[in-house]
Amino acid sequence: MTDYEPVLTLWQNSEGVGLSEADAPERIARFLQHNPGLSYVAYAEQVLAGAVLCGCDGRRGYLHHLAVAPTHRRQGIGRELVIHCLAALRDIDIDKCHLFVFTKNETAIQFWREVGWAERVELSLMSRLTA
Repeated sequence: MTDYEPVLTLWQNSEGVGLSEADAPERIARFLQHNPGLSYVAYAEQVLAGAVLCGCDGRRGYLHHLAVAPTHRRQGIGRELVIHCLAALRDIDIDKCHLFVFTKNETAIQFWREVGWAERVELSLMSRLTA
């Protein structure tokens, strides 16, 4: 959790990353505790260049909040972060990974297509509060 503050700043400054109370320090700490060794940060010359949260439910993996600093984009950092996440998921026998992208975030959608991901147009995401 030593990277929380710089990562939060990166997320806050990244278009297309939607933050909520689920991204509070204690919630992120819990997420990381439940998914050890799956999330990554990337540094370039001691400056945070990118970050991604990765977790699983025992059946499928999930990526959240992939972000790369504008000064470090188009250098393969996002792609490398994803490669590390997928390898970590494979190591724990998770064979498929999903992610969430805002439908109007064309930059992100294009990135995910370029790195081999496919849209699942037959699915709809539905959410509900637990309380």
